[in-house]
Amino acid sequence: MKRFATAIFLSAFAILLRAQDAAPPKVDLKVPEVPAATPLPSPDVPDISQIDQIFKQTSLGKQADEQRLHIQWRQLANEVANDPEVIAAKAATHGLRTDLEKRQRLRAYYSIYYERMKAKATTDDIKLAIEQLKASHLGMTAQPRVRPETDGSLATPAAAPLREKRHHKRGLHQ
Repeated sequence: MKRFATAIFLSAFAILLRAQDAAPPKVDLKVPEVPAATPLPSPDVPDISQIDQIFKQTSLGKQADEQRLHIQWRQLANEVANDPEVIAAKAATHGLRTDLEKRQRLRAYYSIYYERMKAKATTDDIKLAIEQLKASHLGMTAQPRVRPETDGSLATPAAAPLREKRHHKRGLHQ
């Protein structure tokens, strides 16, 4: 049985060796050239740059839009923070004797700071957001009850809601 299995193995091996010899010496693997298909221009398919603009303008939701605006605003704020005129205006707000002087210097600082940011802004929505931030900061410097003739034109910030005080009597809430 062992001899028989060896004989079958050797004969199969010999057949395989002859199969190698039976193959033609040179095989032609050339593929006929097919002319390249030229894409037909389609009038309703936009260009890649147009598609990029469409995706940049598409809203991903309120939170995503707010996050995108915040990131753009932060980048502009970082660029403007190193401006020498902005640094000088901010330094001028420190060490003043009166509250009125400090408010006036803060108004000048906010005006310079936000105008520089607005000049570097590229889109209308970030410019609008910068205007809103500027108005809110300028509104915080107003004292319409003390100086209505000078601060009356500035918007006053909305008052924070008052918290109710809870009176505790012997551990019970009223």
